[in-house]
Amino acid sequence: MKPFIKWAGGKRWLVDSPQFEIPEFDGRYIEPFLGGGAVFFHLAPDQAILSDVNPKLVNVYNAIRTDWRRVEAELKKMQRLHSKEYYYEERGRERRTDHTKAAQFLYLNRTCWNGLYRENLSGKFNVPIGTKSQVIMPDDNFEEASIALQSAKISACDFEETLQDAGTGDLVFLDPPYTTAHNTNGFVKYNQKIFSWDDQIRLRNCVEAARCRGAKIVMTNANHQTIRELYSDLVTPKIVSRSSVISGNKSSRGQTTEALFLF
Repeated sequence: MKPFIKWAGGKRWLVDSPQFEIPEFDGRYIEPFLGGGAVFFHLAPDQAILSDVNPKLVNVYNAIRTDWRRVEAELKKMQRLHSKEYYYEERGRERRTDHTKAAQFLYLNRTCWNGLYRENLSGKFNVPIGTKSQVIMPDDNFEEASIALQSAKISACDFEETLQDAGTGDLVFLDPPYTTAHNTNGFVKYNQKIFSWDDQIRLRNCVEAARCRGAKIVMTNANHQTIRELYSDLVTPKIVSRSSVISGNKSSRGQTTEALFLF
């Protein structure tokens, strides 16, 4: 099934690519940078440990798993009310229950500019309204998503906490935050605010430790010399190409590459 959240850096393109391969595994599926969850929904594993550092995103998954009908009903109300004025009212509104917070998150995700998630220094979502007005999608199937999530443990936490128990039989999929816009220039400086170089080093150490415990690991990361060198003593990545569509300027869009690691 397809993910119901559009997420910058999401891997919908990857699961449809012939370049993507997942090794067989008989343990748990572990994904500590959940985002839109494209790979999780593609695999629909029997057991999963999912996490993300964004508690508002994690609440969406938990709310869909617990009571998808209430989330969908609230989202349908927002579809009827949608307008520029309503968007900005909703963006500034403080919802109180898990299902209304989840619906609000999805509403803003689907109607904001380019599906971008960004908060100001006060932790408030501040992305302007986009051009799309469709809140309920033709291929929405929250019931199916809820079923897929039933056997998953979903937490808001740092990736290191999620990875500490990965071991024999488990499959780990890693998609840390990064941008490919600076693959050849200024990668570390540009990405420092979204996922620091110290975080990349912590992740590399977690990968090595999980591999030593017997886990199989698939990771996507930036195709940059510093990243390739960071893992050079463990594995050589496969370089995969994809369309770059995150830019708001069509002239800036085109082909880009990412590194795909299999440990």
